[in-house]
Amino acid sequence: MTKYACNDFLALKISYMNDIANLCEKIGANIEDVAKGMSYDARIGANFLKAGIGYGGSCFPKDTKALKFQAQKVGYRLRTVEAAVDVNADQKTALFYKASNRMISFEHLKVAVLGLAFKPGTDDLREAPSIDNISLLLKNGADIVAYDPVAMNNFKKKFPEGVVERGTISYTNQIEEALKDANICFIFTEWKEIKKVEPEAIKQLMRTPLVYDGRNIFDPEKMKAAGVEYYSIGR
Repeated sequence: MTKYACNDFLALKISYMNDIANLCEKIGANIEDVAKGMSYDARIGANFLKAGIGYGGSCFPKDTKALKFQAQKVGYRLRTVEAAVDVNADQKTALFYKASNRMISFEHLKVAVLGLAFKPGTDDLREAPSIDNISLLLKNGADIVAYDPVAMNNFKKKFPEGVVERGTISYTNQIEEALKDANICFIFTEWKEIKKVEPEAIKQLMRTPLVYDGRNIFDPEKMKAAGVEYYSIGR
């Protein structure tokens, strides 16, 4: 019970920040400024305040579902945990739907996907947001070129190279190759290799410099100055 309570609290904290980030976008606030201010409150602390496209991995998804099930067995509703699960499910594909409102269609567009693992430093794909988003992109006819320094071999087991649904998917070991002549780019994992890419290089490589960053890797002002149309979470 203690383990579930700890992990579910952290999952709730992440989902709360993502919910606040979505509100920040509506009212013109910056979630990173909000998170910094919150971190000075000793009752809250600085950990798990980073907004993004949701949590993945093995612990949080499994433990939130497990505690929700335990409560249901005894006739009790854990409404806060249910809310965290619902917010996280929506957050995973928030950028895809934001891009859908911007694009007429993904049909036959080259889509660069940077990052596949649910977090850097692992090849773990359990509950990774990349899976949900790539599934939607392929169903909508996108031609995906994906990059991840570690997780590509695991991802190929789920999405083999070639034609999938109405689209195609291929993989590359070079970020530049993924970006070259791409119509749109999605970032799903905050790998250091991706962080090193200069905004000017993105502008030069892409056919249309349009980036949807699910991990808030880049500075919006620097991307704008480089001529990149840039969207992130809560900024």
